[in-house]
Formats: sequence, structure tokens, C-alpha cells
Amino acid sequence: MKNFQQNLLIVLAIALCGLCAWQWYAETVQRKTIGELNQMVFDRNASIENYTNSITSLDSRVNEMDGHIASLKTTVATNEQMVVSQRTQIEQLQYDNGTFTNEIAQYKTAVETLESKLKDADAGIDQQNETISNLLSQRNDLVQKYDELATNRNDIVAKYNELVKQSQANK
Repeated sequence: MKNFQQNLLIVLAIALCGLCAWQWYAETVQRKTIGELNQMVFDRNASIENYTNSITSLDSRVNEMDGHIASLKTTVATNEQMVVSQRTQIEQLQYDNGTFTNEIAQYKTAVETLESKLKDADAGIDQQNETISNLLSQRNDLVQKYDELATNRNDIVAKYNELVKQSQANK
């Protein structure tokens, strides 16, 4: 009987060592996964910051183009006044007016293109925000599972300790 109890104690000690090793391995895998998720969140945040900076840059370019368009409109108005005052240069001024009109159309096209790019960037940012929210909820779920697993392991250890105390008390 005494030999059986010793063997049982040895088997339980080996099982406990195996359980500890398995728990250590599982925690290592979970920490690695959490690290990867944190890196993904960091990369997403860096991308969002880059997109925000590019949007700011595009806004300043649009403002510069608006100023340039206003300047061109002023120039067109001045040229029209010159047409009235100088009949001899009408053909030259009409040519300049056509050139400026084409530039204005090009700038309007550029502004429309920039607006569409801004909308695309905004959609990308919205998608990234949703992805980040999903990653955060996945991370929270993983941490919650880890906490539950740790609680279960602690309960098993407590039960094991009670069994050891009972077996020592029975001796």
C-alpha cells in the first residue's frame, strides 16, 4: 500500500510537471500572438498617421491651387479690360484667354481628381479603423480566454494541493 501511494505521488508529480510545461508553452504562444497583434495595431496606426499627413498635404495643395485659380481669374479680368482699352491687341488677348481657360479646366480637373483621392483615402481610413476595432476585440477575447485558462489552471492546482494535503493527512 505504501509503495502504491509513493508511485501515485510520483505519477502526480510528473503529471504536474507536464502540466506546468504545457501551460508555459501555451502562455509563450499566446504572448507571441499578442505581440504580433500589437505590432499589427502599431503598423495600422502608422499607416493612418501617414494617410492623415498626406491628406493635410493635399489640403494645402488644394488651397494653393484655389489661390492660383483666383489669381488666374483676376488675370483674365485684367485681360478683358485690356481688350476694351487696346483694340489692336485683341487677337493676342483672345489667345491668352483661351490658354488661361484651358489651365483653369486643368486645375478643375486636378481639384476633382484630388477630391476623389481624398474620398478614397477617407474610405481607406474608415476601413482601417474598422479593422483596428476588430483586432482590438479579438485581442480582448484572447486575453479573456487566457484569463479563464489561468483561472482553470489555478483551480486544478488548488485541487491538487488539497489532494496532497489529504494524502499527507491520511498517512
